[in-house]
Amino acid sequence: MTYTIEGNTGTWEIVCGLEVHAQVTSNAKLFSGASTAYGAAPNSQVSPVDAGMPGMLPVLNGACVEQAVKTGLGLEALINKVSIFERKNYFYPDLPSGYQISQYEHPIVGKGQLLIDFLDGSTKPIGITRLHLEMDAGKSMHDQREGETLIDLNRSGVALMEIVSEPDIASPEEAVLYMRKLRSILRYLGTCDGNMEEGSLRCDANVSVRRVGDTALGTRCEIKNVNSMRFVARAIEYEARRQIELLESGQKVVQETRLFDATKGETRSMRGKEEAHDYRYFPDPDLLPVVLPDDFVERLKASLPELPDKKKARFMAEYKLSAYDAGVLVAERAAADYFEAVAKGRDGKQAANWVINELFGLLAKAGKGIGESPISAEHLGKLLDLLRTEAISGRIAKDVFAIMFETGGDPEAIVEEKGLKQVTDTAAIEAIVDEVIANNPDQVATYQKNPKVIGWFTGQVMKATGGKANPQVVGEILKAKLPPVD
Repeated sequence: MTYTIEGNTGTWEIVCGLEVHAQVTSNAKLFSGASTAYGAAPNSQVSPVDAGMPGMLPVLNGACVEQAVKTGLGLEALINKVSIFERKNYFYPDLPSGYQISQYEHPIVGKGQLLIDFLDGSTKPIGITRLHLEMDAGKSMHDQREGETLIDLNRSGVALMEIVSEPDIASPEEAVLYMRKLRSILRYLGTCDGNMEEGSLRCDANVSVRRVGDTALGTRCEIKNVNSMRFVARAIEYEARRQIELLESGQKVVQETRLFDATKGETRSMRGKEEAHDYRYFPDPDLLPVVLPDDFVERLKASLPELPDKKKARFMAEYKLSAYDAGVLVAERAAADYFEAVAKGRDGKQAANWVINELFGLLAKAGKGIGESPISAEHLGKLLDLLRTEAISGRIAKDVFAIMFETGGDPEAIVEEKGLKQVTDTAAIEAIVDEVIANNPDQVATYQKNPKVIGWFTGQVMKATGGKANPQVVGEILKAKLPPVD
């Protein structure tokens, strides 16, 4: 469905591209051996290179190069065998050297694509323009002392992958789907942990608008450092409407950099938008070009895990799952692995239902992730086996599941300890059916006029057996013992 915005003078559409800064998973920084551990005391993880000390030479971290190439392969992108680090020159207090080492004309990864998944099962390709490596700047802290700004250089030199999309994103929803899918791929690959709350995944959104039917791109504004999926959507929505109001009132959109104020839900001007020439890019004289041997790329390609799109297609084919269910399960690698452990040798649809509806529901209420689940995949599989062999009923299974979630216990032991095994002894069930029929003549008469009342009798028998009677056996006995329908 095409996303449009109705203005006072016509219908408009959004054109958006995202620049995602993903912190590379590595123990050391991009050009120094300083630690990248999160949460350290300010300025406790700073080498002379990170601090911009004169005469200090950067040394490229090869592990970061591997992570960037793996990410490029995961995005089905062109891997450039030769890439060049350049200096991006600008002055800011948290950039002590006066330049950021980045890549511009010759990035390590070229064009690729990412598929976003809609709730109805359809997909849309979003083009990837490039991925390049760069060092992060430090952090300016304005809230530590009144009237002063303090600088923490712990992040200075931390390796980032800047992943730039084509302007293929046409709505706030698509932007969120793109971010979720990209985060999922990065986490599958192990190249970025994706923790937005820790700043290891940040997003700049380039937003413009145009009238429906126009093909020319409008003037874009860049919204910097949006740090949550929800804020990405809100920022794009607000900025698009702001631009539409300007254009419809006869004003022009000024190309600029803006910030999103999450409290007010609006964007505000930060500075005029810089162009590449403003940064005076030139090759870093202290770093040689990065040349990748063919076998280096092939080795990394062979090491890639099964990624979300392929796993989703396999789940749909192998376990007969819907596109929606498969998409939910593959969003996180740990959840997909958990599901497969439960589903192995069992009914895939039933396993998916229990994982998605029952387990994910309780985990969400408890504020836990799949890695913190008190119910192991082995134990959930055992519960499904008890259902399959009719050792317990569906109702009892949910009761046992709740106990498992509280205690982490083995379902077989719980069923045995609490005497919850399903009653399949027809003689015992017949006796209870006879008693229910004898004690409820009015309901029997109603049943003869309306056979749907058999459900009431089934409920009474299940209640009398504490939910342990086999519902199918109960139904068969009731049909045999109740008088014929008029």
